[in-house]
Amino acid sequence: MSIFYRILYIIYTFIKYRLDFFLKNKFLFFKIARLWKKPKYSRGVSLRLFFEDLGPIFIKFGQLLSTRGDLIPDDIIQELSLLQEKVPAFSSNIAIAIIEKDFNNSINNIFKKFDHIPIASASVAQVHSAITNDGTKVAVKIIRPNINNIISYDIKILSILSWVLEKFFIDLKRLRLRKIVKEFDKYIHDELDLIQEASNCSQLRKNFQSSKVRQDMLIVPKVFWDITSKNVFTMEFMNGIPINNIDKINKSGIDISKLAINGVKIFFTQVFFDGFFHADMHPGNIYVSNHPNSLGKYIAMDFGIVCTLSEQDKNYLAQNFLAFFQRNYKKVAQLHIESGWVPKNTREEELENSIRAVCEPYFDRPLSQISLGKLLLRLFMLSKRFNIYIQPQLILLQKTLLNIEGLGLKLDPSLDIWNIARPYLEIWMKEQIGLKGFLKSMHNESIYWSKFIPQVPRLLHKQITNSISNEFILNEIKEIKKNNKMKKILIILLLFLIFFK
Repeated sequence: MSIFYRILYIIYTFIKYRLDFFLKNKFLFFKIARLWKKPKYSRGVSLRLFFEDLGPIFIKFGQLLSTRGDLIPDDIIQELSLLQEKVPAFSSNIAIAIIEKDFNNSINNIFKKFDHIPIASASVAQVHSAITNDGTKVAVKIIRPNINNIISYDIKILSILSWVLEKFFIDLKRLRLRKIVKEFDKYIHDELDLIQEASNCSQLRKNFQSSKVRQDMLIVPKVFWDITSKNVFTMEFMNGIPINNIDKINKSGIDISKLAINGVKIFFTQVFFDGFFHADMHPGNIYVSNHPNSLGKYIAMDFGIVCTLSEQDKNYLAQNFLAFFQRNYKKVAQLHIESGWVPKNTREEELENSIRAVCEPYFDRPLSQISLGKLLLRLFMLSKRFNIYIQPQLILLQKTLLNIEGLGLKLDPSLDIWNIARPYLEIWMKEQIGLKGFLKSMHNESIYWSKFIPQVPRLLHKQITNSISNEFILNEIKEIKKNNKMKKILIILLLFLIFFK
């Protein structure tokens, strides 16, 4: 199918689900949509069905949009979040062919047993259970066939559509759709590389095996690198109870209150101490172990979306949280302007007043009732008014924080999230701000100082030599100019004498 016909099909699907109301009748062309009967769906359901009809790339794009609570209404976000599963499986024979091609071997030699019925199916891959030759039960994730070509094709179309929408809809320019599509292009191609996902899994496992306290909270599957490739990811098989099956968790004798607390601790440990966190913590990716040896421990699944916070991100968050709890809204406004997240011509006082209007109501309630996720979301909602571009990693942080808070309160409505978070924030802020943060930064930069300091005498000598050399050259140029000037005067005098002789 050519790009032209694909775009026609997208327009047809757009009209089929009567999404023309999103355009507010700005395109006369879409008035033809009125020839179609309005479906009996809400706008959120209509948009979700639209993405599902258009295939894996649009499903993934819908998932990305479901993280943009700062831009998109809640009813639409709730529907888009359902895009994460409900994808038909592809043939197990094709899955086997992909495995055999990647390892240049027969499936019977690679695995002792391979289950032909998939245990999970998603937009870009599906999962089968298997048993390795040494008898270990594993989960095998396999990329969908020809998905790279499909995605590259649809990315081109998304780029065209984003350009058109930004060109003809002034309100949409603020969303920077073309930039989002570029980020999405990178994100989706990273997710298609199962070696990258396996690396994410391995890093998270390493982080949570660093201490017994961490080991007692979260289980991360082991990666089987010898049967992992770009298209195949083999990991330890994990068996547990889905986190949203609270009745079964209760019947298993698991301490629900402790489970809720540990969920929050796991998140803050990843964010504040590791700067590396699982950014797709929806219920489908979280299980609870019911094995006697690991009863009540969380089990993490699906490592395609992780997020890394730089030292700059951590410092920004630390200063913002500190300013917020000090009710120093002027400082919050200054941080936004200094970071370049708002245009330089933004009036500091106006931004400060808007932030105060968002944050101040939170101080009328106990700290235990403050949702950090909702606070970040409300701050992000200022983006429309002040043309703020929210960094992707902070959007993922906010989305994950909301998921964790919602999950914790569902498990235990009396959960005091702030009380759990406070020790992590206090330690974190000390590390990011003040003497400890300064010493840490100096320590991190010490390797560069150790290389640079011994070179200082040589660099100074070179600079002085260059300065002397440059001064000499400048004097020479001045002398030449002076001589040239004298020559010009002599020539003029000579011509004058000849002419008037």
